Amino acid sequence: MTEVQLHHYEMGADVVAFSTTRRGGCSTDKYASFNINRYCGDSEEHVVRNREALCQQLGISNDRLIMPHQTHDTRVVCIDEALLSLTMTERQTALEGVDALMTDMPGVCIGVSTADCIPLLLYDPRHHVVCAIHAGWRGTVARIVEKAVSAMTKTYGTQPFDLVAQIGPGISLDSFEVGQEVYDAFAAAGFDMKEISRLYTKWHIDLPECNRQQLITSGLRTDRITLSGICTYKACDTFFSARRLGIESGRIFTGILINT
Repeated sequence: MTEVQLHHYEMGADVVAFSTTRRGGCSTDKYASFNINRYCGDSEEHVVRNREALCQQLGISNDRLIMPHQTHDTRVVCIDEALLSLTMTERQTALEGVDALMTDMPGVCIGVSTADCIPLLLYDPRHHVVCAIHAGWRGTVARIVEKAVSAMTKTYGTQPFDLVAQIGPGISLDSFEVGQEVYDAFAAAGFDMKEISRLYTKWHIDLPECNRQQLITSGLRTDRITLSGICTYKACDTFFSARRLGIESGRIFTGILINT
């Protein structure tokens, strides 16, 4: 077991925001070496040990590291005292089919898992609220980012122009080749295809840009939106990529934590 190496983001003095890398931990083969996702085929023992290592580095207990079982849907769940009071089995049920989390609780790290999909973090410094979003192409087409911002507004009174946003590592336009049916899905959903797609041998879609545009549509200021610029497909030695490594491989965890 080696020390977990995190890719940190600067989103404000009151929060810790990061994506895990493949460095550190104890997982092996295509999960090497740091993976905390128990839904992708990794050894349960390795997942548990890696979670413990991350929690130790963050200074939180294991029950304060919250990760849903994502299904490429648009459900946004609030992490509050009621959810944290559930048994682990009840909590797992509550977080089934969830692709975005939000909370105003200090000392609780919420996050999402990706391996080419786009992770996004949002921070409302006025109300001290954070949100983590998983946006694969299906979630992007269904405008999960817009729904997450709306949920923050409804639940906490967040004003979109106050938000700070970080778009994490994900597959780039150059690497995200898609079939005609995926292109058609984006077009049918009202995206400006001249802005978000390119035709090489086949169509390619710019997922980070699609989600950046949703943030702007939601009312965020452009100067408060930061893109990591990291393509997981090209940087698969440092960040997991399902397209390069296969579905049975590790996942990046992109999380955010309000300081206590």
